[in-house]
Amino acid sequence: MSKTIRIGTRDSDLALWQARTVQKLLENLGHKTELVPVKSTGDLVLDKPLYELGITGVFTKTLDIAMLNNDIDIAVHSSKDVPTVLPTGIVQAAVIKRGNIKDSLVFKNNEEFLSHKDAIIATGSLRRKAQWLNRYPTHTVVGLRGNVNLRLQKLQENSDWNGAIFAAAGLGRLNIKPENIINLDWMVPAPAQGAIMITALDEDEDIKAICAQINHEETEICTTIERKFLNLLEGGCTAPIGALAYIKNEEVIFKGVLLSPDGSKKIEVSRIEKLGEHHNIAAYCSNYIIERGGKILMDGIKNQNKKTNVYSTKTLTEGQVQLLSNDIFVKSNDAIKISLNRIPLAVLKAPIKNVVITSKNAVEAILTNCPAEDLQFENIYCVGRRTKRMVEKRIGKVTHSENNAKDLANHLVEFLEGTEVTYFCSDLRLDYLPMILSENKIKVNEIEAYQTKYDAIEVDKNIEGVMFYSPSTVQSYIKKNHANGIAFCIGESTALEAKKHFKDVRVAKVPTVESVIELVNEHYI
Repeated sequence: MSKTIRIGTRDSDLALWQARTVQKLLENLGHKTELVPVKSTGDLVLDKPLYELGITGVFTKTLDIAMLNNDIDIAVHSSKDVPTVLPTGIVQAAVIKRGNIKDSLVFKNNEEFLSHKDAIIATGSLRRKAQWLNRYPTHTVVGLRGNVNLRLQKLQENSDWNGAIFAAAGLGRLNIKPENIINLDWMVPAPAQGAIMITALDEDEDIKAICAQINHEETEICTTIERKFLNLLEGGCTAPIGALAYIKNEEVIFKGVLLSPDGSKKIEVSRIEKLGEHHNIAAYCSNYIIERGGKILMDGIKNQNKKTNVYSTKTLTEGQVQLLSNDIFVKSNDAIKISLNRIPLAVLKAPIKNVVITSKNAVEAILTNCPAEDLQFENIYCVGRRTKRMVEKRIGKVTHSENNAKDLANHLVEFLEGTEVTYFCSDLRLDYLPMILSENKIKVNEIEAYQTKYDAIEVDKNIEGVMFYSPSTVQSYIKKNHANGIAFCIGESTALEAKKHFKDVRVAKVPTVESVIELVNEHYI
């Protein structure tokens, strides 16, 4: 081919690096090339609206239009930014050998913040945000936009940020080597991350034949699987979906993940097939995700902008969402995030006559620090049926339980064996129990088993109702919102806290999430 191949590219440093890499490969084959940085869509000569042509990509639209206008012969993209369905008349002509697929954390000073309850991490990616919050639920994730250098600059300028997440490939391609950086090997990358895609007009057979010469087959196989997985989940490049395929010992190994935007829900899938028999991996894995609650997660992401009737201060499960009336649209997140504390073994292994446990989180904290067989608890007193069930299943017999802390305290005043209790609690807790016991000359040894962080989201001021599951969920909600609408409460202790702020407070018949849902349904039906 004698004509000069016009290589379309965006004008950022990273995009130009990718275009020059493709340019070098083509010139090594003896072709003449010209880089055409495209800054705007120019004078549109397209005879149809963009949506009718399938032009939807935020990062690819400018180059798609330039190609359909015949201003360029090929376009070079970061593969992860390309919509899974290309515009009419445009096809994938090649993918070149993949670079680093990992996400990296650039941090300040040291990595100690990873074990802290509070930390601030910056990223503009919903996928990275969701995976980070899934691993570190009490951390805060803030938005970060701009090119690589600008994002690094913002990280340095914001003194309260602990770190920011970058694509390792982007840093490497620009030869940027931050001093404090670690690869996040646990984070599943975006579909086709680290790969460069070349697109061309479907009708241009000569260009397609040339591009086929620089196509890297292994990268093509893997990125095709990942992008098909994304497509079958109906996710765009902004959805919290991760996917990675690679080839090893003549086998295709795949891992995929779908998360809720706040990271509270995660559905994972893995699959291995022999190379050549791998064509159904994407379909199998997407179906696996969908059947295990993926459809509800994706519907929730798509419906984020719909009017919310009710806000739930606890993330609802798939089964719980299905219990809601069809007329009710609920937005939910965990308004309380929990971080388990280290409890000295000497404390847990010592004989304790009277133990008070008021939440399942305290049970988890105890068992995270010490095996059940090493505990020497003589009498265990609980709040809540589910806490009692968990204690009896994993620790031992419960001496007595009540539905709320106040009633338990009154019971202990009357029937306690001895004058001392050990109370495994949160750093945020109601004063009823220790106050009532202290007033009645019962010593309370408080052990902070876990930390509670307020993390309610800000909701529309016209919200019709809020679902609360503990006094601390009320406190968390009020920090971000006004007390509008109806407070649907799981129990009396929660209702007591809600009455400090809400005029209309309603209490479930039994202290379960399902009973709160029933309470909401009764109001709307």
